Amino acid sequence: MKKLILSSIMLFSLSLAFGQDKPVHEIHSAMLYNFIKYVQWPNEAEGGEFVVGVMGDEDVFNTLKQWYDGKPKGSKKYVIKKLTSAEEAATCAVVYLGRGKSNQFEAIKGSITGKPVLTITNGNGLAQKGSCINFKVIDGKLKFEMNQGTFGSNNLKVSSQLSSMAILI
Repeated sequence: MKKLILSSIMLFSLSLAFGQDKPVHEIHSAMLYNFIKYVQWPNEAEGGEFVVGVMGDEDVFNTLKQWYDGKPKGSKKYVIKKLTSAEEAATCAVVYLGRGKSNQFEAIKGSITGKPVLTITNGNGLAQKGSCINFKVIDGKLKFEMNQGTFGSNNLKVSSQLSSMAILI
């Protein structure tokens, strides 16, 4: 029941965000934060840092840094990091790849193989290429694609509530 309420709140907040003409980077940042709530990592109970790496979108990086950096995530603490190379993605729990660096996806994918990293992208066809979640605009509305196979191969568990809101690949 709690998850259903959270799902409803997420959808309602997204509709409000679109109704108020929020900048796209703020919407992506809020959705990224909400996606994290519906994903389970194998080392989630351990303390330390929960690193969210951003490449290719300065506005998303700045928004995430301002809103979430240093805040708690269970026994961990959010660290928002600007990625300058694909290799740095291997040190992250989440990687957001903006449209400006979509051409780096294959290199990032190679550097995180076998690691529990949630990839969230904003580029055409990246869910089919192995991104966990990819933003997509359909009929003027922001949607997201989800590659369930990638979640499994990255040793991540995704809730059915999030899956039910996605375009499944």
